[in-house]
Amino acid sequence: MGKLIRFIPLILFVVLGVVLYRGLSLNPTELPSALVNQQFPEFSLYSVNDEKTLKTNADFKAGIKLVNVWGTWCPSCRAEHEYLLKLSKTNRFTIYGLNYDDERAAAQKWLAALGNPYQFSLFDELGKLSINLGVYAAPETFVIDHNNIIRKRFAGPLNANIWRHEFEPLIAQIESEQQAGK
Repeated sequence: MGKLIRFIPLILFVVLGVVLYRGLSLNPTELPSALVNQQFPEFSLYSVNDEKTLKTNADFKAGIKLVNVWGTWCPSCRAEHEYLLKLSKTNRFTIYGLNYDDERAAAQKWLAALGNPYQFSLFDELGKLSINLGVYAAPETFVIDHNNIIRKRFAGPLNANIWRHEFEPLIAQIESEQQAGK
């Protein structure tokens, strides 16, 4: 029994090492979401740019959609904004914004000064849609397919490298599914 007690620290060290090694292999930008492979939640929110224009799921264009969660208080959102402007020039998908935990006037000023990559941006004043999507912080980007099914959730700012590795293969796959009538 006395000899066994001497090995307890070694056993604990090995177990701790395995747990830490497993943690280091995880991707911090990949957030699990119960909504992946589920319908995009129903919403009824006003536009950032027009507080009298109510938007709903019916206002989404047909096809592939990116929903980008952003806020004027978010330095990473500012870093990815130029790339979103570049992406908005494509006709492969439509980008929508979800203004998160922000003030409408600040959001309007931001879009006027930096450019507006969004078909429209929703002002989620009470945070209801953000909560339904399980948003932790900004920026987060969701890929929604042509059937309004959430296919991906990505936390962090987008750039060319991330787009090429994380998004481009999925967009191509959804386009293939769309052409096949799935």
